[in-house]
Amino acid sequence: MPDPSVQLILASQSPRRRELLAAAGYRFEVRPPAESAESGQFPGESAAELVARLARQKAGDVARRIDTGLVLGCDTVAECDGEILGKPADEQQAREMLQKLSGREHRVFSGLCLWRVPDGEPTTRVAVTTLRMDRLSKGQLDAYLAGGGWQGKAGAFGYQDQLGWVHVLEGSESNVVGLPMELLAEMLAQCEV
Repeated sequence: MPDPSVQLILASQSPRRRELLAAAGYRFEVRPPAESAESGQFPGESAAELVARLARQKAGDVARRIDTGLVLGCDTVAECDGEILGKPADEQQAREMLQKLSGREHRVFSGLCLWRVPDGEPTTRVAVTTLRMDRLSKGQLDAYLAGGGWQGKAGAFGYQDQLGWVHVLEGSESNVVGLPMELLAEMLAQCEV
């Protein structure tokens, strides 16, 4: 159970992250980072390096704008065969991502950054979950895309939507939704609160 004396500041606009924190009983407020804190991938940057950097950038952006608090930054991407799959820009890009993942194993990476303001140093860690997607028929793919469930989701799918065709093989289910709760609890326990 979360320590009720800890008040987090969530540096994210993600409704899924808010839902996970609330369901776990955390006290938190939301302070979205500036769009400039969410830059793209650097050349040669791995999925783990990318999510760690973006989580730190998001937390840092919010940390600079507050006087005191414990800021939580997070970023999540899917990766298949070394290709990073973020949030699709449109339905065509979502189709391409899902076709790539169909019938294959892939991984979801989430970077978490905790930054105590004003006197703390940022702590950043990465969670990895391995999944397998069933082979999707054209009908399944078309129906999912038409329903809009791909919007705003790394890899173009939402595990929390209980699709039945995405299976966790190893790692955290909440990581796939966008916030690895087990890693967060571990980091908070190691953090001086």
